[in-house]
This record gives sequence, C-alpha cells and structure tokens, in this order.
Amino acid sequence: MNETMMFEKVFRDPIHHDIQVEHPIILELINSKEFQRLRRIKQLGTTSLIFHTAEHSRFGHSLGVYEITRQILNFFTRQYPKDLLGDYGWDDTERLVTLCAALLHDVGHGPYSHTFESIFKTNHELLTIDIITNEETEINQILKKVSSTFPFEVASVIQKNYPNQQVVQLISSQIDADRMDYLLRDAYFTGTEYGTFDLSRILRVIRPHKDGITFNASGMHAVEDYIVSRYQMYMQVYFHPVSRGMEVILDKLLKRAKELYLIRPNYFEKSSPLMVPFLKNNFNLEDYLDLDDGVLTTSFHMWSKSYDPVLSDLAKRFLNRKPFKSVAYTDETKKELDLMRELIEQQGYNTDYYTAEQSSFDLPYDFYKPSKENNKTQIELIQPDGSLIELSRTSDLVASLAGENKGDQRFYFPSEMLAIKSDTYTLFEDDMETFNNMIQNGAIKKTKEVNTHDN
Repeated sequence: MNETMMFEKVFRDPIHHDIQVEHPIILELINSKEFQRLRRIKQLGTTSLIFHTAEHSRFGHSLGVYEITRQILNFFTRQYPKDLLGDYGWDDTERLVTLCAALLHDVGHGPYSHTFESIFKTNHELLTIDIITNEETEINQILKKVSSTFPFEVASVIQKNYPNQQVVQLISSQIDADRMDYLLRDAYFTGTEYGTFDLSRILRVIRPHKDGITFNASGMHAVEDYIVSRYQMYMQVYFHPVSRGMEVILDKLLKRAKELYLIRPNYFEKSSPLMVPFLKNNFNLEDYLDLDDGVLTTSFHMWSKSYDPVLSDLAKRFLNRKPFKSVAYTDETKKELDLMRELIEQQGYNTDYYTAEQSSFDLPYDFYKPSKENNKTQIELIQPDGSLIELSRTSDLVASLAGENKGDQRFYFPSEMLAIKSDTYTLFEDDMETFNNMIQNGAIKKTKEVNTHDN
C-alpha cells in the first residue's frame, strides 16, 4: 500500500531498537485510549515482585509484536511475493490486517489478568474481540476508517478463523511474533539470559507456505534455540514458586473481597467503587476498561485498613510482598496435605484463605507439544525438495522437550509456620521448605496469636 507510506514514526525500544510505524492507522491505534491503557498494566503481573526490574508493560510488548510482524512482512514481500509463488507466497494486501492484529492482540488484558480472570470469570481474548468490534471504542472507530468490515477482519485473525492461515500463524502459533517478543522482552527485563535466542536468524529462515508458515530446514538450530529458551523461561521465570506464592495471596484476597461484598456492599462502594461491578458479577466493557494495575493497588491499600482481619491481612501481605511459602508434593505425598492443613488451622489460620494447592502444569503457559495440537500450528521445516517435516521428528533435542511433562505441584501456606520448631519430622525429603519446623514431638506449639479467623 504505497499510498499509505507517507510518514514514519519511530518508537525507541530496548529489544528491537527502532519500532517503525509506517501507516497512519497504526499510529492512531497506538494513540487510542484503549491501547494507551496497556501502559498501566504490567506484562508479568506478580513476577515483577520477584524480578525487581520486570516493570515492563503490555503496551511495550504489543509494540514489539507489531515490529516483529512488520519485519517479517517486509522480508516476505521481498523474498516470497505471491505474484511469483502463487499460494505459496505472501499477498501483501494482507499487510494492514496482519499489523493491526499484531498490535491489538493483547488489548483485552486486565491487571494481573490470569488471576483476575479466575476469580471474576473474565476472558481477555473475548474482551479483546469486544474492544475491537464494539462501536463505542476508539479502536473500533479507527479500524472502520479502513472499511466497515475491517474491525471484524482484525478480530477474526485473533480468533484464528481468518481465511488466510499465513496471517493467523504469524500472530498465533507455536513460534509467532507474540511469543518471540515476550521471551526476549521478559528475559531482558527480568535480567535473565534464559529467553534469549537468535531472532535475526529466525527472521531470515521463516517463510510463507500454502497452509501457513514454515521455516527453511537450514535454520533448524535457530528454531531449536528458540524452543530451549522458551522452555527455560517457563521453568526459571514463569513457574517461579515465589511468584506463584504471590499469585495465591492475590487470588485469596480477591476471593475474600468478593465474598465480603455480599455481606457489606457499602464498604466496597466507598473504598473501591471501580471494583464493585466485578465484585457483584455485573460489569460491562466500560467497567473493564476502567481497570488497571493502579486501580487494584489503590483498592488493596484501602482494604489493608479493612474491618475484616482476613481481608486486611491478605492485602498487607500482597502490598508488602510477604509471599506464602511452599512445599512440593507428588501424587504419593498428597495424602499428607490434610495433616498440614490441620496443623495450620491449629495456629489460628482459616485454611480457606491461608492454604492452596497449585500446579505449574495448569498455569497459562504452554510447551511445544506437537501431539496435542492441530498440525497447522506445529513448527514445520521445509526441505530442499519442498516437502515439510515437523520439527520434533528431525530434532532429537526438541523431541525430548516435547515429550517431557515438566512442572511441579506445590502446597502454599503462611511463612510464619516455619517459625515453629521441630525435631526430626520430615514430610517432603526432596524439598528445602519442609514442614520439619512445624511439628515438635508430634505436638503443635503455638508461637503467637493469629487473629485471622473468619468472622
């Protein structure tokens, strides 16, 4: 669309250096109030409480996904144009819908989105579609400048039912612009090296195919590097047990607020009015767009002075970064958890709010598992003769990772329990944080009064 290449706007970025905006519609979308809201939502939620520099936002990530997509499309246009390769080439009339979908793919995320979603039954993907297609949003009005149907075309890319699977897989597949950006960005801002991989090499070996996206076989090792980096980030950052401990506190805090609202709605209407539509399960899109990290943090500050000791205590724990401790358990040792809850309850804690079981297998991150998903979303390498081979069939390294079901199951409890002395009792021999400190000669010794019973 040469007629649209009338200007260039550059955003400086630590990952991609220059993020180039070459279409006025893209700049308008970036300046929309719904997209600007993403500045106020951290990309990694509670992980920022563990890795102190992980303060980056979904705004920066969304720009990064746009930039990777833009670079890929430029490469496709130069090397694999549709007018030369037919269905196996890239049709550049799809450029704008692809770039808009890349930019807007996360616009429906809320603060601490995955924990928030589990309590209030929201869905960031459905909300993304709503923001794009709702006539009341600035984003919708901007997209309609292209055509009356354009918002629905962009939404269908994110819903994965857009007719051109090349477009869909650039935004959502096992190796897409979204994953590539968040791995590099999260690694950079957490100060780790786990998520780094050779992006420039991948961008040289990626290519369009009739049914989606593939990679030249000569680039297999760069793709392997990406898979390993992704695996390491999940194990070392996304599944971090302390971050999960903070998620547990947040989950229990929101759960307690929701239950208390039924008893004393006036308290919440005064202390946290923007949370009320969610506490009473009656919210609309405008209510949702009013939420960001600051709104929740302000609510937590108000709740830390609550009349309710459980709500107040959980809010203080979250604000002051006092994570629950944890022990790993297996299916064999899970039977001991009832005993642990009993011991915790004897210390004055309501176990509904001060204990939790959490499995990293169930967290909203996925590994590369070709046997579990539709073939169209697999990473396929194109051989010199034009045939395709799925990555794990030719890479022993990826095959070994795809076959491993990594993660753990952990039981979370108040850290104060570790102050209780014990002699020799060992419940989980393989875990550093055991309940050795909880039992003294088979009896419980209360170390202090804990006023956190349910009122």
